[in-house]
Amino acid sequence: MKKYIILLLNLLLLAACGSQQQKSQPMTLTVSIEPLRYFTEIIAGDKFQVISMVPEGSNPETYDPTPQQLVTLNKSCAFLRIGYIGFEQAWAEKLQSNAPEVKFFNMSEGIELIREDEVHHGNHSHSGGVEPHVWNSTQNAYIIAENIFHTLCKLDSANISYYKENLAKLESEIERTDREIRAYLQNTTCAFLIYHPALSYFARDYGLEQISIEEGGKEPSPAHLQALIRRCKERHVRVVFVQKEFDSRNAEIIAREAGVKIVSINPLSYKWSEEMIAVAKALSE
Repeated sequence: MKKYIILLLNLLLLAACGSQQQKSQPMTLTVSIEPLRYFTEIIAGDKFQVISMVPEGSNPETYDPTPQQLVTLNKSCAFLRIGYIGFEQAWAEKLQSNAPEVKFFNMSEGIELIREDEVHHGNHSHSGGVEPHVWNSTQNAYIIAENIFHTLCKLDSANISYYKENLAKLESEIERTDREIRAYLQNTTCAFLIYHPALSYFARDYGLEQISIEEGGKEPSPAHLQALIRRCKERHVRVVFVQKEFDSRNAEIIAREAGVKIVSINPLSYKWSEEMIAVAKALSE
């Protein structure tokens, strides 16, 4: 009898521990892209598990969420979108209808958006005519961080002071990143070439000129390639940025003809600070 009592007590103890572990598991947040996961994880700390929908290396303009990701979204307490990238626009209604209980928040609210007709890359088009790469900017990063903070406070008002403390840590990181970028850019030329125009807001922050190889969102024509080569020489361009999501053959042609260096970047990297500084460092060299 005594053995049965001890066994019963042990089973009850294990059940209690399992229940406690289940209760202590953080809530899940789904975000659209890796840089947004970087910002969100710093502020959320251990209060939320943050999952990115677009994996690093995928193109967020054309990405299609997997069935498993739709299931995960349905179990999340909220979806944080960066704002205007292609897959968000194309999937907005489907995502919300698939997860009607999930709250959706736009992290680009309050950002001074660049209209696509202000960007010198032909007629490349995103939904709404907005240049969508808002996260590639230290000035925008402050606004995104504030939006994340206010969102987390709405979702979990019991931990506002915790999120405020983490927000301050992120703002310090953004400030340090901006300081390092400015130090690198002190003696750089004012123009750079890039295949896909992902650095429009970065260029605006630091008074640079971004020249895009894409022509109307498509491969450039031979005539456009020749015009780009002439422009690179006129503007003393020294760097052409390429991204692994896009074909680099035309960038290689321009680099060879104009005598500029090819530098691979990843504007969708989780390591947001490192990537922003790497861009500035490449321009300074």
